[in-house]
Amino acid sequence: MTTPQDELLPGTRRALLHRIAVAQREGRAPSLVAAVVRGGETVWTGARTSVDGHAPDANVQYRIGSITKTFTAVLVMRLRDEGLLDLVDPLEKYLPGTGAGEATIAELLAHTGGLAAESPAPWWERTPGSLRPELADVLGERPLLHPVGRRHHYSNPGYSILGALVEELRGAPWEDVLRREVLEPLGLERTSGQPQAPHAGGWAVHPWADVLLPEPSEDLGRMAAAGQLWSTAGDLARFATFLAAGDDRVLSAASVAEMRMPAAPAEPDDVAAGSAYGLGMQVQYRDSRLLVGHGGSLPGFLASLTISVADDLAAVVLANCTSGPLVSEVAGDLVKIVAEAEPRIPEPWRPLPEVDRSVLELAGQWYWGTAPYALRLSVDGGVSLGPLAGAGRRSRFRANGDGTWTGLDGYFAGELLRAVRRPNGAVDHLDLGSFVFVRQPYDEGASVPGGVDPEGWRGIR
Repeated sequence: MTTPQDELLPGTRRALLHRIAVAQREGRAPSLVAAVVRGGETVWTGARTSVDGHAPDANVQYRIGSITKTFTAVLVMRLRDEGLLDLVDPLEKYLPGTGAGEATIAELLAHTGGLAAESPAPWWERTPGSLRPELADVLGERPLLHPVGRRHHYSNPGYSILGALVEELRGAPWEDVLRREVLEPLGLERTSGQPQAPHAGGWAVHPWADVLLPEPSEDLGRMAAAGQLWSTAGDLARFATFLAAGDDRVLSAASVAEMRMPAAPAEPDDVAAGSAYGLGMQVQYRDSRLLVGHGGSLPGFLASLTISVADDLAAVVLANCTSGPLVSEVAGDLVKIVAEAEPRIPEPWRPLPEVDRSVLELAGQWYWGTAPYALRLSVDGGVSLGPLAGAGRRSRFRANGDGTWTGLDGYFAGELLRAVRRPNGAVDHLDLGSFVFVRQPYDEGASVPGGVDPEGWRGIR
C-alpha cells in the first residue's frame, strides 16, 4: 500500500529536504518544519532542528502571525456572501466613530484604507493586549496616515477593525466565530488562539553569536484578528487546499478566487518585485509562476503559506525564530522544486458532449479593425476571444443563456459580447462593449462603424 508521502519521487523528496536543511542551517533557526500539498493532499513533510532526536512534525503548533489575516478575511467574505455587508460599504455604516469610517470594507481587506501600519506604543507584539482594550487604543489619536484608497500601506490595526466588524455582525467573539465557521468545517483541529501542546517555543537568535533568548508570547487582545493564531504545517496544508479550490461549507471557489485577485495599487518597488495584495492574500509573480498566500511573523516565529493554483501545488514553512530564514522564499522554492521535477499531468483532451450550432458558427477568425482575433468554444459552455498571435486583449466569457456572454477576466471583464444578425439570420458582426468584430478586415458587407471607403483596399504608386 502506498501513502501520500510515497507519491513524490525520491529525488524530489531529497531536493525538498536539502532546501529546508540549508534554510534551517543558514537561517540559524532552532527548528523548521515544512509541508507540500499537491492535488489537495499533503505529499511531503520535512523538518530540521537543533535538538538531537527531537524534530517537529506536521502536528506541532507554531505561531503563524499575519497568516491570521487571511482567516479574518475569509470571515468577512462570508458576511459579504450572506448579504450582511457589501465590500464597498464604508466602515462607518457598521462601526461608527472609529475615526477611520470613510474606508470601505474592501479597502481595509486590501490595506488601502490609509491606516497606520502599527498601533500606538508600546510595541503591540511584545506587550499584553489588555493594554489596548478598545478600538480607540488600537487606532490611536491619528488613525489615518494616507488618503483613503490611494496607496497600499500594510496595516495591522486595519485587521483589528475587521475582527471587530465580525464580532459586531455575528454577536460573538472573533475567535469563537472563526472556530465555528472556518476551523471546524475544514477540520483544522490544531489551529487555535492560544498554544496547545505540542507546540514550539519562540526564540530570538543573537545576530552575532549562536546563542538564544526566549521571546514572550502575549495574548494580543484587540489585535488578535491581525496575528493571534497558532497552527501546524498539517492544518495550514489543509487551509491552502481550501484557498485554492474553495469549500461551499465555508466559502465558494468564486469567492476565494476573488480574494486571490490583486485589489490594491502597488508601490513602485512592489511593481518591480512583481508583488501585489488581494483581499487578505498576498500575490507575487516569481520564477515565471504566480504565487498567492500570506506570510507571518511575531517575535519568536516566522511562517509562510504559498500556493501556485496553476501547478495545483502549495507549500507551508514554519520556523521558531524572530528573524532568520526567508521562509517565503523557501516556500516558493519548495513549490518550484516539485513543479519542475514532477510537472502537473494535464487531464486528457475530450470532445464536447454537445454543441450549440448557433455558437459553433461563431468560432474562428474575426477582425477588430485590421487585427486578427480568434473566438474559441470552451468546455464549460463559454467562449474565449483573443489575438491570433502575440500580446493583446484576451478574455474568457460566461454564457448568459440568452445568446450573449459576459467577460470573466482581462480587458473585457464584465463586458457583454453578443452576435448581431442580419434580417436573414446570418451573423453580421460581433458586438463587444461597442467594439465591432467582423469576418474580414473592415468587411464592406458588415455594419462597420464609420463605414468603409467604397473604393476598397488599394496600393500606392
